Amino acid sequence: MEKLKGKDTKSALQPLHAIEEEDAFLALSVTHTLAATSENVPPSRVSRAVFEMMKAVGTDGLVAGQAADLAGEKMVLVENDKRLEYLEFIHIHKTAALLEALVMGCIVGGGSDEEVERLRRYARCVGLMYQVVDDVLDVTKSSEELGKTAGKDLIAGKLTYPRVMGVEKSKEYVEKLNREACEHLQGFDSDKVAPL
Repeated sequence: MEKLKGKDTKSALQPLHAIEEEDAFLALSVTHTLAATSENVPPSRVSRAVFEMMKAVGTDGLVAGQAADLAGEKMVLVENDKRLEYLEFIHIHKTAALLEALVMGCIVGGGSDEEVERLRRYARCVGLMYQVVDDVLDVTKSSEELGKTAGKDLIAGKLTYPRVMGVEKSKEYVEKLNREACEHLQGFDSDKVAPL
């Protein structure tokens, strides 16, 4: 991931090792999913779960979001009225897409299509909420408080929620996303969704 994140590399070979490691982890995750579920779960559910995993990390998910994120660094060409749309695209396809893969458990566990989609919408809200909070903290907290360099997105010229809508509107958006996320969990067994 270091290569995709645009981090400096220490040697010319390091990015190749990172790609090999990522390929290995992806293969292991698919293999583990197939092995762990194939004995007790119908093949149609197993293949659907693997599809969800691949969608989350592939060109419909993480890859698309990361490419848009990298293309958007120092991007001044995005029109003001399109910046929020562009920012949402990035995070729907990155953080939210990865969290949406939680539907795999619902699929393997025999959840209905409606339950799968409600969990997907819940995960999307949580993924976006996480990103908005992260962006707000990046401009309102110190490096010591964060445990990482504060203001790094601002320095990199990245589109962030505070940059696009301001800190206060970003906080309001978090509250809205939180309400929506909770609404998507209504109808599930309250004891089972309590950890969510």
